[in-house]
Amino acid sequence: MKYRKKPVVIEATQWFKNGDHPAVVNLDGLPTENGWVETLEGGHVVRPGDWIITGVKGEHYPCKPDIFAATYQMVEEAPR
Repeated sequence: MKYRKKPVVIEATQWFKNGDHPAVVNLDGLPTENGWVETLEGGHVVRPGDWIITGVKGEHYPCKPDIFAATYQMVEEAPR
C-alpha cells in the first residue's frame, strides 16, 4: 500500500547560527558552528543550513535542506 502525507501547514526556520531559533541551544562538546535541539525522540545536532520545523503539537525537530526542499513548499499567505 502507498500513503500520502496529509497537507498540514507547518512553521519552519532555516538555522545558520546560535540565536537563529529559540529551540536551538549551544551544547558543550559540540563544534561551535553546530547547535542542539530537543525533540520528542531525544536531542539532535543541528548544522548550519538545517531547517527547524515546528510540528502540529508545538514540538521542534531539524530537517536537512535537501529533504526539506523535497517535502515542503512555501504557502502563500492571504493578505490581511
